[in-house]
Amino acid sequence: MDKLRRVLSGHEENEELGLTSQGTALLFLPGAGLSMFAVFYTIGNIAAIASTCFLMGPLKQLKRMFDPTRLIATCVMLLCLILTLLSVFLWGKRGLAIIFCILQFLAMTWYSISYIPFARDAVIKCFTTCLG
Repeated sequence: MDKLRRVLSGHEENEELGLTSQGTALLFLPGAGLSMFAVFYTIGNIAAIASTCFLMGPLKQLKRMFDPTRLIATCVMLLCLILTLLSVFLWGKRGLAIIFCILQFLAMTWYSISYIPFARDAVIKCFTTCLG
């Protein structure tokens, strides 16, 4: 009831903003902040993949992940996940970990788009029209 009163009075606090700002605040922590962000970002992407395994079953998900139409997207995405963790824990290169986080975002986006019929073709056409 209190939340309804706050919404209707216009004094609602944006709870999502607080959560987002807490997650990105790791980027600005001195020392291990970048590493922590990269690890948590990778764990989040692994959780996103695991959630789709829950929806359609793990075997069906694995079969669909390695279909010929999305094989390259899956391999690039998994490679970016592994390289991010290697750059944090094995190599100790935090800047490289952030670059791999950006590549993770792009790979996960391309992988997700592969499940929407004709979406990759539309994105490719849009970029070729804009760039060429």
